[in-house]
Amino acid sequence: ECTALAHLNLSYNVIGIVGADKLARGLGNCKALAHLDLSRNAIGAPGAERLAGVLGTCKALAHLDLSRNEISSAGAARLAEVLWQCEALAHVNLGWNRVGAVGAAWLAKFLADCRALTHLDLSFNPIGDAGAGRIGGVLGHCKALTHLDLRYTDITAEGESGLAGVLRLWECRVLGAEARGE
Repeated sequence: ECTALAHLNLSYNVIGIVGADKLARGLGNCKALAHLDLSRNAIGAPGAERLAGVLGTCKALAHLDLSRNEISSAGAARLAEVLWQCEALAHVNLGWNRVGAVGAAWLAKFLADCRALTHLDLSFNPIGDAGAGRIGGVLGHCKALTHLDLRYTDITAEGESGLAGVLRLWECRVLGAEARGE
C-alpha cells in the first residue's frame, strides 16, 4: 500500500495500456496522492479509461498531467465522467491528446462541476469551433479558473467569436476580483 504517497511522476516512460492498467489497480490505495504526472506514456483511450475507473477515488488529487498520451475523445469522455469527484483538482493538462469536439463536450460537463479548477490545458487538440462552443458555454460556472490554454485547437474566427462574449464576462469577473484584492 502507498497510503502516504503524495507525488507520483512517471512521465516519459511509455507504460502503455498494460502499465496504465497495473497502475490503476494500485492508485486506489493512494489516498494522499495530490500530484500525478503520466505525460508521454502512450496510454491511449483504453489506458485513460482504466485510470478513470480509479481517479474518482483520489480525493486529494490536485494536479493531473495526462498530456501527449493519445487518449482521444473516448478517453477524455471517460475521464470527464469521474474527474468532478476529485474535489481538490486544480490543474489538468490534457494537451496533445487528439481530443475532438465530442471529447470537449464531455469535458465541458466536468468543468461545470469542478469548483477548484484553476488551470486547464487543452492545447494541440482538434476541438474546433463546436468544442470551443461547449467549453465556452460552461466557463461562467468555473469561478476559480484563471488559465485556459486553447492554443492550436482548430478554432476559427467563428469559434473565437462564440467564446468572446463569455470571455468578456470572465475578464470582468477576474478584473473585478483583482480590484477587490482577491
